[in-house]
Parts: sequence; C-alpha cells; structure tokens
Amino acid sequence: MFVDHKPVLLLGYGNLSRGDDGLGPALLEMIVEDRALGRAPDIFDTLTDYQLQIEHALDMQKRRLVVFIDASISATAPFDYSRLEPCRDNSYTSHAMSPAALLAVYAQVCGEPLPDAYLLGISAYQFELGTSITPQAGEHLALARNFVRELLLQWQA
Repeated sequence: MFVDHKPVLLLGYGNLSRGDDGLGPALLEMIVEDRALGRAPDIFDTLTDYQLQIEHALDMQKRRLVVFIDASISATAPFDYSRLEPCRDNSYTSHAMSPAALLAVYAQVCGEPLPDAYLLGISAYQFELGTSITPQAGEHLALARNFVRELLLQWQA
C-alpha cells in the first residue's frame, strides 16, 4: 500500500485528561481545524500520542520537517522553539522517549537523511488528573497556534 506523506509532521504528545499536559494534542486539534477553515496550508500530517514511542521513528520517514509539540514546565513563557539533534540518552531505554532519542533511533534504523526537527515546548503549570488546561497555559496555547500557522506558511513558500 502506498502512503503519501506530507512534507511536515506535527507530533503532539501528552494526556488531555491531565490539565496542561494536553497542550500538544490540543494544539494539533486547533491546527487541523485551521486547515479545514483555510487558515493553514495543507502541507502537514499530525500524530498524537500520550508519549513518544520507538515506533514513531517510522512516522518521520519521507518528511522534511518534524515538530514535536509538548507541554513544558521549563519553557520560557509562552513557549520555546528549539532545533533538535539526534542524541541517545537515558530515555532511549525507558517507557518515555525524548525527541532527541527518537531522532537517534530514526538515524540508526532508517538510514535516510534526517528531517529538520524542532521541539515546541509550550509553557505549562498543572498536570493533575481530571483537570482542564489552565487559563494561563491556554493563552500560551493560542500564541503557539499562531506561531505554528506562520511556520507552516513559511514552509509552504
């Protein structure tokens, strides 16, 4: 079966049932809505999960850009956007992988040129089970949404 990959992969991870931890998946829902309304170009695929898994390395094949999107307690408000390089770290063997470790797996397994890869860490505050995204993190989410729309427009050009 032939799978047509779009050049950009937006990979949002976190748990929508744990307050601000759901910022990554929430942003993907917003960007998909923006695409449907013509506010974002149709150059991306999205992938949502609770955490990064080794299998996600295969989802990066044939991409030019991969943006990992997650809630962050260490990000400077409203968000940080930083380039990633492959790095095998302690997360490589744990139940939750880092984006850099996932890139290292990709480089080892796929043997293709690496896509440009970035981490969009949205500043977050609360991760309690059964809570909603906090108002302050919601403001950061709105700013991150605008940032991603602009990023997609630049990549389309």
